[in-house]
Amino acid sequence: MLKFFEEGAVSDVIQLLSDHLANQIAAGEVIQRPASAVKELLENAVDAGATDIQLVIKDAGKELIQVIDNGKGMSPTDARMSFERHATSKIRSIEDLFSIRTMGFRGEALASIAAVAQVEMKTKPEHAELGSRICIEGTEVKLQEPCATATGTNILVKNLFFNVPARRHFLKSNTTELRHIIDEFTRVALANPGVGFRLRNNNTEQFHLEPGNMKTRIVGLLGNAYEKNLVPAEQQTDLLTINGFIGKPEAATRTRGMQFFFINNRFIRNAYLHHAVAAAYEGLIEKESFPFYVLFLETDPGRVDVNVHPTKQEVKFDDEKMMYAYLNAAVKHSLARYNIAPSLDFSLNREITQLESVNRPQTDEQVTQTQRNYLFNAFAHKNQAHFIDRNDGLQRWKELYAIAHQPAAGSPSAPEQSRGDNLLDQAFEHKPGNGAGILLVQGSLLVTTVKSGLMVIHIRRAQERIWYERLLQEWNNGQTPSQQLLFPVTYELPPHDALLLSGVLQDLSRIGFDIAPFGANTFVVQGVPAALPSGEEKNVLDEVIDQLRHEAPDAVAQRPDRLLMQLAKRLSRNKHALQQPEGQQALIDELFACTQPEYAPDGKRIFSMLRKEALDDLLG
Repeated sequence: MLKFFEEGAVSDVIQLLSDHLANQIAAGEVIQRPASAVKELLENAVDAGATDIQLVIKDAGKELIQVIDNGKGMSPTDARMSFERHATSKIRSIEDLFSIRTMGFRGEALASIAAVAQVEMKTKPEHAELGSRICIEGTEVKLQEPCATATGTNILVKNLFFNVPARRHFLKSNTTELRHIIDEFTRVALANPGVGFRLRNNNTEQFHLEPGNMKTRIVGLLGNAYEKNLVPAEQQTDLLTINGFIGKPEAATRTRGMQFFFINNRFIRNAYLHHAVAAAYEGLIEKESFPFYVLFLETDPGRVDVNVHPTKQEVKFDDEKMMYAYLNAAVKHSLARYNIAPSLDFSLNREITQLESVNRPQTDEQVTQTQRNYLFNAFAHKNQAHFIDRNDGLQRWKELYAIAHQPAAGSPSAPEQSRGDNLLDQAFEHKPGNGAGILLVQGSLLVTTVKSGLMVIHIRRAQERIWYERLLQEWNNGQTPSQQLLFPVTYELPPHDALLLSGVLQDLSRIGFDIAPFGANTFVVQGVPAALPSGEEKNVLDEVIDQLRHEAPDAVAQRPDRLLMQLAKRLSRNKHALQQPEGQQALIDELFACTQPEYAPDGKRIFSMLRKEALDDLLG
């Protein structure tokens, strides 16, 4: 036992991490991609009281991220301390942690950026003669000296992840990374309409936003198409204050991304609150569509915990159900107030209440006649509402059935048929021989007889398979027909979506679209695939953009196949040809001429067999 505790018998394995390694681990949580650094730097500039902020990007932020602001700047000591972990001016006590209204407050941003990049910062307070210049590389301070600079802060982040090659290797394409940067820029700019913002990407100015009101900022960021579709939303309660804009139903899109929630001016994601808004649009937009909104919720900071995630985009609420109710009511009220959704009014119009027919009392004769009525007796007696007398009630149904089947006046009498024959004639619109025994069920299924029993075919999936194989053959032959539009359609997009569409114009051209850039973030659609119904081009492009948003980085090779699948879905919505038996038979013939008739392009089954033995078992 004594030998076990002798010196050197057991080696120590637990050690403290070095500051350099600890900073790199922290940077992995806070700085995941160039957009993460952009977010932190922009929020720091806003917290510094800046009224004009410039963002300069090169190589999608991999080479350079520069943020220039005219805020209050920092002293030499503060400038050096700002790069230390957990160095912050926002928190002095635990109480401060639960009453925070500023953006950054944990003091990790600059330290995390400096751990994985080469950073240079120039900063000067308003009344100082000289500012400070600091150069840091991988947490190591290379230089700190006085310098001449403008009031505010100018920070450059160069060669992000230069000392973490694995992290840099996992960055996506420049288009994807730039889209994430624009997303972060959009959120910060929306939250601060009184601040001027500029964004330059590779020496090209993407945005120049002057200080203004919220509506001007939304239009400047997202495009002029939103100007006529904005509806103000306002609600003030003891718990919650709601301000912002929601979109008219026609502004709804089939893609996510145009939904913005801000809690105490901080952008958040919350599926529960999104459901509150979406529920208010029920019946106004299609189920698969997403409403547009930019909503600012103000509440006591003590009711919200913003420190549950490193990015601070996920929060916890003290009373989620109450906030849901207030938000849902506010959106409904705005839709009704601007005559977008009908509001219920249970009071009768005065003109109606003054009518003689409403005010005149019933005569005794009218009362007696009403009381003799069959329906009055059925509902006037207790437990009679759903009861049919075996003799009287059945006799009335027989009379009704007989009246319904009486031949029209002047028409020849129909020969007597059994009830089963009559139902058979009604079920099969065309008797076997003329319609080949095909039955159309509720407009979505075809049932036909085969040797072993019945086959049930899903119409839409069958059409998708047929169209997909047609389009694939045209794609491989390079001969997809295009129909030029008599009146070209303008298609305006938010900046990040315009980047995505620009990257697939060549692929879209190969499936029949003729689309050309038409100014900043705007495209003109001059031609569409020949078989595409009129007005469907926007829906197809919306779905393509949504697909690109969620595309895996290694899915570029599969992109043409997915484009063909999206187009096949849109082309498969024509049901008019299936009302006639010839069209139904043609669908079945074309389906079984396909190379893979059993499955739709998305892998779902197209048809199923019901064998005669199973039908016998079903009927006992």
